[in-house]
Parts: sequence; structure tokens; C-alpha cells
Amino acid sequence: MRITALTALITFVIDQLSKWAVVQFLDLKTVGQIDVLPPYLVFHMAWNQGANFGLLSGHGDLLRWGWVALAVVISAWVMRWVRREQFSILGQISAGLLVGGALGNAIDRIIYGAVADFLNMSCCGFQNPYSFNVADITIFAGAFGLILFTGETKNRT
Repeated sequence: MRITALTALITFVIDQLSKWAVVQFLDLKTVGQIDVLPPYLVFHMAWNQGANFGLLSGHGDLLRWGWVALAVVISAWVMRWVRREQFSILGQISAGLLVGGALGNAIDRIIYGAVADFLNMSCCGFQNPYSFNVADITIFAGAFGLILFTGETKNRT
């Protein structure tokens, strides 16, 4: 359980520091776009009020607070799950990645009214129109890790 909580805390801090550095310090909220290593890495400001890729955006405060509540409920459920089960270290880290990322995006919704997305990556003639953030990466990695590193392992005799 401590590994999960520590991973969640580190993930949350890295996510929030990266957003502060890019959105506030580099002033991406005003500049809009900064070419870092174009087209492979571009900081492109996008305020996501919906779910992944902006789905269900435009439904105002009800959806905003619904996403915050959902992130808190899922995070609490995952922490309870970790406490009940005997996860491997990779399972515990995966849970922490998911929880830290979910809470990082929830805080964005509380502070900014939307999730601050700024990473945009394209390659090989494909122009990616979407931006994402560190929390999105950790949520995906954590969910994938939970699928891979948790579950029943029964000895068959």
C-alpha cells in the first residue's frame, strides 16, 4: 500500500509541476504553441473540458464536477482494491500511476475548469491534432499495468 501511495504522490507532483512549468512559467496559456522538436514534440495548449480527446465537452459545470467526482471515486476504489489484495510491486506501482494521474487531472478541473493538455507529438507524415499531458500518460500506463500485473493466479495441480 505504501508503494501505491508513494507512486501516486510522485506521479501527481510530476504532473502538476510539468503543467505549471509549461502553462504558467513558459506562458503556454498565452503563447498557444512552442515548437520543441517539431514535429516530434510540440507544446500545444489545449483545455480539455471533456473526456479523452475532448469527448463530451461543452456540458458545463455539471460534467466538470462529475469528472472530478468520478476521479475521486475511482481513485478511492483502486486504493481500497490495493489494500485488500496482495498486488505485486508492479501492480502497486500501476495502481499508483493511475491514481496520481486521475487526481492530477481532477485538480486541473478544480483550478482551471478544464484539464491542461500541452504535449503534442507527430511523426512520419502523420499530424496528430490532439494534445495530452503527463497525467494522461500515467493513467493509461497504470490501467494497462493493472491489467497485466494483477488478477488471480491460482496454482493448478
